[in-house]
Amino acid sequence: MTTALLSCAGRTVAHYGPGDGLAGRPYLHPVTTLAGVPVTEERPADHLHHFGVSVAVPDVAGHNFWGGRTYVRDRGPTALDNHGVQLHLNWKYRYDNGFAEELSWQAGGAELLREHRAVAVSPLSGSAWALDFTFSLTNHGPGEISVGSPATNGRAGAGYGGFFWRAPKEPVVPAVFTGTLEGEEAVHGSTADWLALTGDGWTLVFVGATEETRHDPWFVRTAEYPGVGSSLAAAERLPVPPGDSAVRRVVTVVADGRLDRDTAAAYAHEAVPV
Repeated sequence: MTTALLSCAGRTVAHYGPGDGLAGRPYLHPVTTLAGVPVTEERPADHLHHFGVSVAVPDVAGHNFWGGRTYVRDRGPTALDNHGVQLHLNWKYRYDNGFAEELSWQAGGAELLREHRAVAVSPLSGSAWALDFTFSLTNHGPGEISVGSPATNGRAGAGYGGFFWRAPKEPVVPAVFTGTLEGEEAVHGSTADWLALTGDGWTLVFVGATEETRHDPWFVRTAEYPGVGSSLAAAERLPVPPGDSAVRRVVTVVADGRLDRDTAAAYAHEAVPV
């Protein structure tokens, strides 16, 4: 797999490449605003297994596609030899404003899921652009595959797994809000149509772009580290029967400056008209 560069308004705004042995998955990094402000981070000291923008799942049929330790019921975070990898199979297309690829989610030499991933960028204004990220996880095997999380394995509030964006850690904790809620405690676990994370000179507005995606709760961290995800298995395991697919789409507005609620909402509705 070679890297892909994504451009918007004549500027490179994202790099996409294969994961190494530590990541185990391809990811976008760096991602920047149109003014060049970085809005992703890879291998931060607080969580070495966080890599920019990716699809990371801590429990696929008991295999870890997130990285780090695995949460085991009644034992807590445990180092296990259960890590899977997302292997690039082929590009369906690759342009300067987007790509589509096929990935094989493998563990122990066997494929658990086949993924079709499509990513596209588009301009919204002179200071904002949108990253459209869709993934479809298909079970081609003979038996059901289920997706879980630390929450479904006994760790309350830790329902992470799915689309995940690791933002840069800064001296000041970023603000997070939705159309009606504000702060990590209120926004985490909510099913808002959109949420905004805003830091030093940048704002990210995450929008669930399909009905199924909007039903998934948001996973939000700001105090410990800045990260936002859309949870596939926040409270209970997600089954993927043979021949079925789990499809999700998140569109993220990447803007320069600190947006207020009204401006963030306007961008969210422009990026994903409802």
